[in-house]
Amino acid sequence: MRIRIAHSPDSDDAFMFYALTAGKVQTEHFQIEHVLADIETLNREALKGAYEVSALSFHAYPYVADKYLVLPSGGSVGDGYGPLVVSRESLKTLKGKRVAVPGRLTTAYLTLKLYEPDFEEVVVPFDKVLYAVREGTVDAGLVIHEGQLSYADMGLEKVVDLGLWWKEKTELPLPLGCNVIRRDLGWENIKKFEVLMRESIEYALKHKEEALSFAREYARDIKEDQERTERFVSMYVNQRTLDYGEDGRQAVKVLLQMGVERGIIKANMPSVMFSDEVESL
Repeated sequence: MRIRIAHSPDSDDAFMFYALTAGKVQTEHFQIEHVLADIETLNREALKGAYEVSALSFHAYPYVADKYLVLPSGGSVGDGYGPLVVSRESLKTLKGKRVAVPGRLTTAYLTLKLYEPDFEEVVVPFDKVLYAVREGTVDAGLVIHEGQLSYADMGLEKVVDLGLWWKEKTELPLPLGCNVIRRDLGWENIKKFEVLMRESIEYALKHKEEALSFAREYARDIKEDQERTERFVSMYVNQRTLDYGEDGRQAVKVLLQMGVERGIIKANMPSVMFSDEVESL
């Protein structure tokens, strides 16, 4: 069976999927293909059910819950850290400001709307946000991926760490992204892929230098800085990537429910999200 795994071309996803890419784990009867695209593109493709397995922003999940289940492994969770808002000059408020965002279905965008609902978003590709801020076409930028560690290299200042703000507000980690699997693959295949996903992450964590060497090629602005690449990967591929934990799963529900209540998410709150919480299909 062909399984297309769609994920972002960044270092943490590359690290997570290294074992599957390099044939380090037994793939059963699955024929694995990797599709690389930015997270907002993947969110939009998931609306159509395009790929069997896909990285997805949690913000987007209520819109695709009829097609996908969240895998229990493969999450990107910030515990006291997360997406940043940065600017060229110090800003005391984002109210009324033009802010470059990497997509309206990203969890970073959802969290920013919870933090400050009154701003003018300007959608740009995630890897162009820092440049838009530096060039002054926007007042601030919402930064995801490796830009969270490289923004100061461009002379920019941090306005707010949304992961830290969320932690202080809720005492919970911030669940940013997940990997989802299409329901129509059938129960048996979903359960087999749950194991495969976990094994891929476990391999990378146990063979860190090997996996980091591969992941470094996807680290963009920090690829020449081994220490920062390792730091970024460790931020988003760790024990919570193997298992969200009870508080991690609670955080998903709290975040999405808050988005629904504030009118940011215009879809019903899914009753069940994780594939290991479903007894059958």
